[in-house]
Amino acid sequence: MKKVSLLALGFVMACNTTQKTVSEAPKTTVAADPVPFAETITQADLKEYLYTYASDEFEGRETGKPGQKKAVEYLKAFYTSHGIAAAQSNGDYFQEVPLEVSKVPEGSVTINGTSFPLGEDIITFSSAQGAYTEVVFVGYGVEEGDYSDYNGLDVDGKLVLIKSGEPMKADGTYVISGTSENSAWGNMSEGMGKKSELAVEKGAKGVLYLDEQNFARYKGYFNYMKNNDSGRMELAAQHNDNMLFVLDEKAAKAIKSDIAEATKSISVPVNLNLNVTSGNEKLSSENVAAIIKGTEKPDEYVIISSHLDHIGITGNGEINNGADDDGSGTVSVLEIAQAFKKAADAGHGPKRSVIFLHVTGEEKGLLGSMYYTDVDPIVPLSETVVDLNIDMIGRIDPNYKGARNYLYLIGSDKLSTELHNLSEDINKKYTNIEFDYTYNDENDPNRFYYRSDHYNFAKNNIPIIFYFNGTHADYHRPSDTPDKINYDLMENRARLIFYTAWEIANLDHRLVVDKASE
Repeated sequence: MKKVSLLALGFVMACNTTQKTVSEAPKTTVAADPVPFAETITQADLKEYLYTYASDEFEGRETGKPGQKKAVEYLKAFYTSHGIAAAQSNGDYFQEVPLEVSKVPEGSVTINGTSFPLGEDIITFSSAQGAYTEVVFVGYGVEEGDYSDYNGLDVDGKLVLIKSGEPMKADGTYVISGTSENSAWGNMSEGMGKKSELAVEKGAKGVLYLDEQNFARYKGYFNYMKNNDSGRMELAAQHNDNMLFVLDEKAAKAIKSDIAEATKSISVPVNLNLNVTSGNEKLSSENVAAIIKGTEKPDEYVIISSHLDHIGITGNGEINNGADDDGSGTVSVLEIAQAFKKAADAGHGPKRSVIFLHVTGEEKGLLGSMYYTDVDPIVPLSETVVDLNIDMIGRIDPNYKGARNYLYLIGSDKLSTELHNLSEDINKKYTNIEFDYTYNDENDPNRFYYRSDHYNFAKNNIPIIFYFNGTHADYHRPSDTPDKINYDLMENRARLIFYTAWEIANLDHRLVVDKASE
């Protein structure tokens, strides 16, 4: 899980990552009992795979590093040895994900004669040059329905100044939602992104964003990068000329002295000079995707996902093996894939196609899944029925007070009531795990719903379930090792996900999305 980011099977380092695609038309199958296939998901297999995948040989699987390259080769070797085809039409198991590492920029911003060195009252992670005599203050920078902070304003080619939060009525309710609950515009995890995206759509050259609540977090990250000579990784496809600066109140007031209480959008004259330089390093990583084609509805897709990467090697040379995070999810996807393959070989393939998706760069900011959904979907998002995302299912949360046979579920009811009910019914029928929805609460401070790869599907109105055992003392530490995994629990949890995927893949109808966001 992203933190607030041979060998077995006759492994051979290969340059060619493609195999011959299957050309035969899929055959119609009859409904079958999934239990015999679920029972091929075993503790013994999971343990064998994880002791390899989370071994020192994979060097902590940090995105773009040699250990991560070994990891994707391992996954490819598994699928080829089990006769499970590559998901891409060109037969390549690897979907290249182009990345950039942006080093901490250097320089300063001068506002009306006052110089603000980067890292103090102003934070940015990109280069920016130029002199500006005008900044457009757009209040909260919100536009939805009949409400717009941009009415009568021309921001094309200009810098805009936006503050966090969202407009409220005199009675204390929010303008957008009409209730006491804030909207995504005022959400601390989503607001800045939505507002910046809107500003760019309006033609803004860059965004100056006042966010007192989050400023300390960005400043801490900036200083960590600076002191550790590390860089922020992002998709190369995301890189553009648009600028984003996060300001504290001191810097924001240097532009507009009454910004704390101001809400009216207005052009503000200013003498603003940007002198920020930065050098980015390019690298590449890979998602891995395999598929079992559907027999009746091959152009509808069930995705089962996990992230293949982890956080690599510490500064003093200790390897973060990431057995639970997310070795547990990765090898569970492999076991689920072989179970579906055994069913298909027995004449009981799924009606819908099932994609086994291992994404990279989760620990760097959900980058692999973002590339998949935002840049280059292997299959159409419009035909993607569900994403079942597995991120840490091998351990027990020491703070959990119930039975050990539990699992946290997140997101099952966010977009589809049917999915939530189906999930509950499947569990009662087959696995009897105690579901806990603590982290499904929108107000949960951990914000786990936004912190694993399912979110990039959910934001596209694709129903999701995030399966999670909670954190523990070994989370993101070298001590997250395979010997601490509860393989009996992991077996039952992986079987649950198989049964759920089986049911969705074989429904006569497509899952109903009754809570789509706009």
